[in-house]
Amino acid sequence: MSFGFAPHPQVSPPPSADSAARLGRMLEPAEWASAGIPLLRNPREVVTGLHDRHRPVPLTAIVAVLDTHERVTASASFTELTAAPDGWEFRNVLLAHLRRVIPHDLRLRAPVRTAVLLYCREGEPLWTETDGAWMWGLRDACTLHGLRCGAYITLTPDRWQVLGEGRGGRRPRPPSVNEPVMESRRTAAGSREKRRTTTPADAPHTAADPPTARGRPGARRAGGGAPEAHRHTAAR
Repeated sequence: MSFGFAPHPQVSPPPSADSAARLGRMLEPAEWASAGIPLLRNPREVVTGLHDRHRPVPLTAIVAVLDTHERVTASASFTELTAAPDGWEFRNVLLAHLRRVIPHDLRLRAPVRTAVLLYCREGEPLWTETDGAWMWGLRDACTLHGLRCGAYITLTPDRWQVLGEGRGGRRPRPPSVNEPVMESRRTAAGSREKRRTTTPADAPHTAADPPTARGRPGARRAGGGAPEAHRHTAAR
């Protein structure tokens, strides 16, 4: 982490300097692959579980914390809108959601839990600058929360892909253009409402309990992000 003097609020940095700073806060696939990111034993199961729990649409990010058996112990989904992807901003929003759903592990000598990130977007499953910024943000957020940095997964109309590994599949996928998005959201909202009526608002869930998604207003995010979609927590 670096420290310095903040510029005067009325003075904006030159566009070229801002662009160079943003490019420095992203990771390319080769850097990510050489960073020692632990491989998922069953990425399809992780992706399917997160998709079923959060029902992401394009521009939805899902951050999840896995235990040593790759079971999801906590997860949060939110929509992030930004014109210029910046790893620093992504780090901040990921860290904010991690702090809401699970205590930090900074007291441990070495991380035992792993955070993974699934980002649903349009386009091809190939690496983009936005992916690079999410990678940078995930790695930094994990360090600040005492977690191991895990896989970064993209979910596009054609397939899901674990970037840096080459593993992926065609199911699950986001809603197709022929499927009304509002109907999909309404169905997911109804499902969440049904589960909410059977579970106390703040009660944690054991591994045997059915996953619960709860809506809660999200904090203000850089770039005009929409409120958090829903969150699932489970007992450690």
